[in-house]
Amino acid sequence: MAKFSGRNYGMAVLFVVVGAILGGLLGELMRQVDALSGLIPYLVTTYPVFDIQPFTINLYVIQLTIGLSFAPNLMSILGIVLALFLFRKY
Repeated sequence: MAKFSGRNYGMAVLFVVVGAILGGLLGELMRQVDALSGLIPYLVTTYPVFDIQPFTINLYVIQLTIGLSFAPNLMSILGIVLALFLFRKY
C-alpha cells in the first residue's frame, strides 16, 4: 500500500477534512470582526463545486434520504492547505 509522507491516506483525509471544517468555522467567526469588514466577503463566499440533490430510497422497512454538497469558501481552502502542510511537516 502506498504511503503519503510515512502515513496512510486515511490520516491525510482526516487532516484535510478537519482543516476544511476549522477553516470554515474560523471564517464564520471572523465575520463578527469589524476591522476586516472589507475583506470578509471574499473569504466567506462559498463556491459550489458539486451538488447532488437529495434522493430517497424506500426499502419498505427503512427509508433513506441521501444527498451531498461541496461548497468550500476561501478560508476552508486555506485550512486545507495548512492541514496538508502540517501533515507533511509532522
